[in-house]
Amino acid sequence: MVEDDPTIRDLVAEALRDEGYLVEVASNGAEAVEVAERNRPSLVLLDMRMPVLDGWGFAEVMRERGVRLPIVVMTAAEHAQYWCDEVGGAACLPKPFDLGALYDAVARLQAGGPERPTRRLPRPTDR
Repeated sequence: MVEDDPTIRDLVAEALRDEGYLVEVASNGAEAVEVAERNRPSLVLLDMRMPVLDGWGFAEVMRERGVRLPIVVMTAAEHAQYWCDEVGGAACLPKPFDLGALYDAVARLQAGGPERPTRRLPRPTDR
């Protein structure tokens, strides 16, 4: 899970751990690249606006390194679904989201749910 807000990061990580998932956390995209290369997670919960390396940068680095992971985009941005599509996200959780939506997205992707292909789109101006 990649989230720069420690409150959200801790809440989501704890909720998923309570459901029996093994959760690794990172506070920015650069940390997440290291964690993903070291642990090869089955999916990534990804905030988009972060310091050091944002969600777009993380997705790009993973693509460049040939690492394909299902991405669940978590963002409060007005263009949440657009940004999810932009990085090839498999699911989008607009903030605030309820834990049921989180559990559903994670369970679907853990069960091998469909991934969407990455495609390049122009970025909205409110990034």
